[in-house]
Amino acid sequence: MIPTTADIERILPDLISFYKDLHAHPELSQEEVVTSRKIGGLLRDAGVTVTERVGGHGLVALIGDGTRPVIMIRADMDALPLAEQTGLSYASSLRVKLPGGQETGVMHACGHDIHATVLAGTALLMNTRKINGTVMLVFQPSEETVSGARAMLDDGLFTRFFTPDYALALHVDPVLPAGTVAMREGVFSSGAESIDIIVHGIGGHAAYPEKTRDPVVLAASLVTALQTIVSREVSPRDFCVVTVGSVHGGTKHNLITDRVDLALNLMYYHKEVREKALSSIDRITRNTALAYGLPEDLLPEISFLDEGVPPLTNDPGLTRRVQEILKTGLGEKQVLEIPPLSGSEDFGFFGQTYPPVPLCYFRLGSFNPALGSTVPEGDRPPLHSPFFVPDPEPTIRTGLQAFSLLIAGLMDAAGDNPAW
Repeated sequence: MIPTTADIERILPDLISFYKDLHAHPELSQEEVVTSRKIGGLLRDAGVTVTERVGGHGLVALIGDGTRPVIMIRADMDALPLAEQTGLSYASSLRVKLPGGQETGVMHACGHDIHATVLAGTALLMNTRKINGTVMLVFQPSEETVSGARAMLDDGLFTRFFTPDYALALHVDPVLPAGTVAMREGVFSSGAESIDIIVHGIGGHAAYPEKTRDPVVLAASLVTALQTIVSREVSPRDFCVVTVGSVHGGTKHNLITDRVDLALNLMYYHKEVREKALSSIDRITRNTALAYGLPEDLLPEISFLDEGVPPLTNDPGLTRRVQEILKTGLGEKQVLEIPPLSGSEDFGFFGQTYPPVPLCYFRLGSFNPALGSTVPEGDRPPLHSPFFVPDPEPTIRTGLQAFSLLIAGLMDAAGDNPAW
């Protein structure tokens, strides 16, 4: 069942061209119309069964004999509102206007073009092979707005198709050399919440501050006070980050406004830390406002945006099996273990169903190892940087090898270990 090196090398040039086309023509979250159409066309031309418009612009492709086990493999497709500065011959030059009127570039600065190419290539490789089971390939929209996974689930992903026995995904890593993969059991990346706080006040003329209750001063105090949650209320052994990412208030130099808007982000690994931090945000916000003399009817309003994601947690048994398969197929030294990541991502939603689906998410090295001696890790352009440049050929090749090995290995092991 496992494709040979010759099989991969045969399709790799066309996949590199496909990747470069996706990279040059990125689309933002919820706008992946052309990207979806290109992927669907590539798969249909190869005889793969494809369903479009699942949860927006999502695609679902099925290969195999329609029996269990069912292995779901997911790739995201959307890009970022960022002007590319890589200087690549296939760099994106696209400019768009955001809903607020701001003009911006659009760039695949998070490697979703690599992810989609690897998954499409996996479908091409495996579609002509006998598979005793089913592979469900999920091309997910809107990961950057952490809404695509939920949208696909809400649109019946696990009822219209299959509830998978296991779910896999990968993400390029700008620090790890191409040819390597990295993972860990348990918590892999953080959960996150987006929180809005409306800070009310009593406005007036700047010449008469005693007649006002200045929400700008109150907001400034909150920005500082909220940092004590991490430094003084959460154990140093527990991961937690509270960020005030946006402060907006006021219209004129000599006018004390009556409102300031704060946009907060909370990141965490464990539910208990989340609950403690949210309770602390509420307590600090309310009591600081009271200390500034605001009446009860003008206390700050706290609301949650529909952008929260749970921590991404790798199933221990499945992850150990994935490591074994990849160490055997790629080589012991090519499979690394890494600490939890502080970023967040919505793949974890696929494991929040009932019964829960075991997940394994891993990183795919994308840095050109030939440059490793001249570019220190700290200087390698990170994800979401306008200078981020993955090395496509070895990265895509390793991604194809990894998914092909995992499909074969997990299918073969299913009879011995049906529920990790």
